[in-house]
Amino acid sequence: MKAAFIQRTGDPDVIEYGDLPDPSPGPGQVLVRVEAVSVNPIDTYIRGGLVAVDLSAPYTIGCDLAGRVEACGEGATRFSVGQRAWGSNQGLLGRPGTFSELAVVDEQWLYPVPEGIGSDVMAAGALVGLTAHLGLFLHCGVGEGDLVFVNGGTGGVGAAVVQLATAVGARVVATVGSAEKQAVCEGLGAALVLDYHDAGMDDTLQDFVAENGGIDVWFETLREPTPERTFALMAKRGRVVLMAGRAARPEFPVGDFYTRDLRMFGFAMFNASAEEQQVCGQAISELAAAGGWHPPIGRTFPLSEAAAAHQLQHDNTIEQHGTLTGKIVLTP
Repeated sequence: MKAAFIQRTGDPDVIEYGDLPDPSPGPGQVLVRVEAVSVNPIDTYIRGGLVAVDLSAPYTIGCDLAGRVEACGEGATRFSVGQRAWGSNQGLLGRPGTFSELAVVDEQWLYPVPEGIGSDVMAAGALVGLTAHLGLFLHCGVGEGDLVFVNGGTGGVGAAVVQLATAVGARVVATVGSAEKQAVCEGLGAALVLDYHDAGMDDTLQDFVAENGGIDVWFETLREPTPERTFALMAKRGRVVLMAGRAARPEFPVGDFYTRDLRMFGFAMFNASAEEQQVCGQAISELAAAGGWHPPIGRTFPLSEAAAAHQLQHDNTIEQHGTLTGKIVLTP
């Protein structure tokens, strides 16, 4: 099979594209004919050596995938041959990556693709959708009428937050970086979309928040959070969720935090159990089947251009070039 893999960590040009042996499913596993994969910031951190993991060369990169089941290993009963499936959580903790024509996946990390939904859509929303769902519901218990704030409403996680929160009757305020992205975010269902380049953005946000009693859930996607600004906008007993910014060391205004009865949750998607993520995956598949799941796709590459795709993700995640709206998808 063809695959994109690395022999060592480094810049995107360490990614090779070539032939690797076809894998076979073991007990509890399925073999997936991959139709689409997507790039996530964590993929670039692992490839670049910024996040240390045990790599066995050649290491196939990638966490997300969507495709069609080719074979089922002994005891694998959740899927049948020919069924379409999507998933994430691959390429780490000893699991092979997904940037290949064929991928072996433990069936507990896979979810059904609804009829009529493209594999590119399900791959694009895989890791980011699971992350958003865990933060919103497992940790913060978002429900109808809640006011949710998220930075980057057309980014991978941000767009997922907008759609998942809106689907349960919450209202979402989001920030974006252009008029084009503002239109996209409004189309996803956000109640208020603010351009963070606008000098009057904070005044508009404060007025809106004051009229609506404060923010119930602040879903922080930025690598450098600003608690002093955040806490002042929160409703009493509001919840703040952190899922980015490994090196961040912000000042923490203790007074604003405890006098508002605030709560803060930190989580990493990969810490969630397969059972917890099954809840998320099922909900996302159901939302997609109902026509409410539209992860923005910014660029599509052939799998052979995985190095270029990683460079684009690096430029926008690390270098903050702002040249990408939505997810990067690759097709074998």
